[in-house]
Amino acid sequence: MDPLATQAERFLDHLAVERGLSANTIAAYRRDLRRYRGFLGGRGITSLAEVDESIIRAFLASVSASTHGPEEAPYAATSVARMLSTVRSFHRFCLREGVAERDPAIGVIRPRLPRGLPHPLGVDEVRALLEAPDPGTPTGLRDRAILETLYGAGLRISELTGLDVDDVDLDDGFVRVLGKGGKEREVPVGSFAREAVAAYATRARPTFATTATRGALFLNARGGRLTRQSCARLLGRYAKLAAIDRRVTLHDLRHSFATHLLDGGADVRVVQELLGHASVATTQIYTLVTKEHLRAVYYTSHPRARRGSGKER
Repeated sequence: MDPLATQAERFLDHLAVERGLSANTIAAYRRDLRRYRGFLGGRGITSLAEVDESIIRAFLASVSASTHGPEEAPYAATSVARMLSTVRSFHRFCLREGVAERDPAIGVIRPRLPRGLPHPLGVDEVRALLEAPDPGTPTGLRDRAILETLYGAGLRISELTGLDVDDVDLDDGFVRVLGKGGKEREVPVGSFAREAVAAYATRARPTFATTATRGALFLNARGGRLTRQSCARLLGRYAKLAAIDRRVTLHDLRHSFATHLLDGGADVRVVQELLGHASVATTQIYTLVTKEHLRAVYYTSHPRARRGSGKER
């Protein structure tokens, strides 16, 4: 194994063992590092000592100029920023471990990112989505429990698919989840989610379970733990059944959870704890969404909000 590959594996081990990052996050780091090492190898660079700031800038420029996927779409600024974050973390680790004498990424400026707002579903859209699964079938019971839990507890999809049966306390109405960085938190779940999970656990999960099934809560047809991809597919199917005329992502249910709580008067720091955000600044983006909603209601409802909008009442 070449020296760069060796250091990359040590770095990934550090992320898994010492920082406790999830398998999905580590897989993303691995992909970015593989691309970075491929770029360096194409330039004949085989050691950290040969990397300088101009090399890293050239790597980012090559990513920005390339495309991906069957539609050959250009990489978004967020993807370029993520790759720079991976490269920075890698070089900082190598410097800290004493296998590099300097950090060539320290002076590379992160690309400016457009500030996008979340796109939560409306309350009526959420209701239609949650009622789309057929409760008369084991699959429908499972899928309704999944959607109710995602929205009712505001979970990340990795947190939901990682749930075990013992993580859900239906009596007290709490679910214990393992969030980013291996941080554990307890989140309350409401009556609709509790009833949906209880119905699935007693009437549907036994039909999916096999002798090889462990403690996973949500199971696929083979009795194994349900995956992120399977959840994305079922969500897309029910969004169509609910006549939602836009693409709905799994994270949109988490966005909807946070936005609807704030619209209902919840304190932003409470929402921060429920979402498992390390910083309240991350949660505050949802306050911008609610302000946009308030502005829209104001301009469509107040008689003197716009000129020519009608007579004052």
